This record gives sequence, structure tokens and C-alpha cells, in this order.
Amino acid sequence: MADIIDFFRRERPAEDASSRIQWVLAGLGNPGPRYEGTRHNAGFRALDGIAEKAGVRIDRSRFHGLSAEAAVAGRRVLLLKPQTFMNLSGESIGEALAWYKLPAARLIVFCDDVSLAPGRLRVRGRGSAGGHNGLKDIIRVLGSDEFPRVRIGVGSPEHPGYDLADWVLSRISGPEFDDALARAQEAASVIVSEGVPAAMNRFNAAAPKP
Repeated sequence: MADIIDFFRRERPAEDASSRIQWVLAGLGNPGPRYEGTRHNAGFRALDGIAEKAGVRIDRSRFHGLSAEAAVAGRRVLLLKPQTFMNLSGESIGEALAWYKLPAARLIVFCDDVSLAPGRLRVRGRGSAGGHNGLKDIIRVLGSDEFPRVRIGVGSPEHPGYDLADWVLSRISGPEFDDALARAQEAASVIVSEGVPAAMNRFNAAAPKP
């Protein structure tokens, strides 16, 4: 009998590990219909694409956000859309990481970037917020900037005097932006399966020409 118990004790961790959340993928944005389709919600839109591909809906209310569990590159992940508004994104993400006992390095954040033209991506494994309030709050809450992020180009105003807040809350569409969203989703799969350097090499080049 003791041999049988020992056998199941040895086998059980592997079974648990297969269903355990291994990564948190968080898309940044602002909740509500008013902000749908805006530049600042590029992170939400990238995460929606991942959910669609995985066949799940991000609709479970947890961690001050909406969430879903999915498989990405063979790993169990939590898809998380904080509902705390952009400037307080860290509250939701910090709760999720603490619940699953995951380090910051197992977080991938998708967000907009006004310094990149639509169609461009920038993958990084760590670094400062670069002026992005959502990233700034995540770094504040986690006490670390050691987490991968996929920044999605949304362009900058043509006129220097254009209010940046109005710009990021304006709507964006077009084939270049749609392509960037699709490649952001692919980048997450590469980060999870091959690591950040592989994703940087593959996705940080100029946007592919049509």
C-alpha cells in the first residue's frame, strides 16, 4: 500500500503542473464603450485576438478585471483585461500574479506606443515605462520592471500642438494596425515558447511591406 501511495505522490505534481497557470498575459486599456477602438486600447484589442484564436471569451470577473484561461504555445495562461482604468493597471495585474504565485518575469503586457508608427511593434524583456502610465503603475505595484512587454504602434499626432491625451483616446483602424495586432499575438506565443530574445529578433524589425 505504501508503494502505491508513493507512486501517486510522485505522479500528482506533473498532473497539477499541466493545468497550472504559467503566465499572465495582460492587455492594457480603459473599460467601457466610450473607449472601444481607441489607440489607448490597443492592448485590449491584441488580447481579444489571442482569446478568439484560443476559442475563449474574456468575461470572467476577477482581480479587478475581466479574465479567461487559455492555452498559448502549449502553456496555460491567464488572459487579463484590467477594468481599473489605465492609470491603475498595476492593481489588477499585481493581484493576479500574487494569486498564482508568479514572478514579474511571467507577465506579458500589451500596450499602445505613440512613438511607433502603426504597423510597428517593439518587444522588450524589461525597462522603464517610457512615459506610459499603465506600465508606470505596473512597475510601481510590482516593484520591478523585469517583465516582458509588447508595445503596439499607434502613431503620434501630425501637429506638435495636438493634445496627446485626446490623441490616444481617438480611434484607430486600418490594415497596418490590424497587422500589428496580429503580430503582437504571435509575439506572445514566441515569448512563451522560445523566450524574449527570439521575439525581439522576429518582431522588432520594420513592419512588413504589403
